Amino acid sequence: MDARRQSEPHVKYQTTAERKSDRELIVRRTFDAPARIVFEAWTRPELFKRWWAPKSLGVSIFSCELDVRVGGGYRIVFGDGGPESMAFFGKYLEVKPGSKLVWTNEEGGEGGPITSLTLEEKGGRTLLELHELHVSKESLDANLGFAEGLREMFDQLDELLLQL
Repeated sequence: MDARRQSEPHVKYQTTAERKSDRELIVRRTFDAPARIVFEAWTRPELFKRWWAPKSLGVSIFSCELDVRVGGGYRIVFGDGGPESMAFFGKYLEVKPGSKLVWTNEEGGEGGPITSLTLEEKGGRTLLELHELHVSKESLDANLGFAEGLREMFDQLDELLLQL
């Protein structure tokens, strides 16, 4: 195997994104890992920080607080090292260990989307489905770049899962 090929990320499965309606987006990806491990990567800050920010954007996660319980909150602060940082934050509405998370996205101020993450394990592989329900067509239109970012982030998650 040549050096260039060795430096390319391992990507066995593709991330798909499908607009289900004017307000709904569904993103799917299969991972070669048990659902409980994929769930941990979403719920343990030390793991989440290793895959969540797309490396191509040159941003780092400065802090990651995940209080993963119904009514608990999350806050992820990130940036490119400049004077301004950005934050994603919200509350967990549903938590089923190993299989489901539902949370609010409150950073937009106008009522952000509700995001549902489901994990279905079959034969040691896990199908991840992320469903976003936006408050309006305009909100979804403005956030469609999120699906592109998720593709890279899920590639990074795949790499992390290979190490766990």
